[in-house]
Amino acid sequence: MVRRDLTSRYKGSIIGPAWAIITPAVMIVIFTVIFSGIFGARFGAEGGHLSFALYLFCGLLPWIAFSDGIQRSTSSLTDNVNLVKRVVFPTEALPVNLALSAITQQMLGTVVVLVGALILEHAIRPTVLLLPVLLIPQFLATVGFGWLMASLGVFIRDMPQFNQLALTAWMYLTPIFYPENIIPQKYQWMVNLNPMAPLIRSYRRILLEGKAPDWRGLGATMIFAIVCFALGYWWFERTKKAFADVL
Repeated sequence: MVRRDLTSRYKGSIIGPAWAIITPAVMIVIFTVIFSGIFGARFGAEGGHLSFALYLFCGLLPWIAFSDGIQRSTSSLTDNVNLVKRVVFPTEALPVNLALSAITQQMLGTVVVLVGALILEHAIRPTVLLLPVLLIPQFLATVGFGWLMASLGVFIRDMPQFNQLALTAWMYLTPIFYPENIIPQKYQWMVNLNPMAPLIRSYRRILLEGKAPDWRGLGATMIFAIVCFALGYWWFERTKKAFADVL
């Protein structure tokens, strides 16, 4: 299902799967010009525009995978009515499929990050081997939210629009486009309560800085992910019997 989703998503387009790299690349150029060029933001004391773009790309990739998995899961049941009405088909597999598809595309972008790090810093950090540790909570949270949103999307047809607004707000409240050290002290509590902030921070630490993840923050993210996974599955199983009738 993941392979079919990846091939059908760009079927008929001229550029094809390259859009998975081009889209975030264009966003990176825009935000690098705004934050690094105009406002002079830097990741690290000696970082330049290219370093800023690399840090930005590294933080943007997991967020795109996370938000894309959730957003597409919201309409996964309404887009596959023929599968939902088949009693033998496990409908809970649809959001899982989309989460895995999004992470697969993230891994393609991660290769680009590593190549960029090799060009700029002439080294690939051995801490990259800790990447699966970060993918686990990300996957659990994406699937958990995906199950919840897929179910709500059946009964509330405005959920895709609501999700788009909520995820956009969450993205700008997460230190992706700007370094954490420029956040005023009075707003630091928002970063401390944001479960995605330690995850983004840890991606940058293991891929670009050669440091261990933020274990303490990552522990809080893991708890958040497990709660999302359990709650999403519970709600999905509780409501799945009504899907066929509503659709």
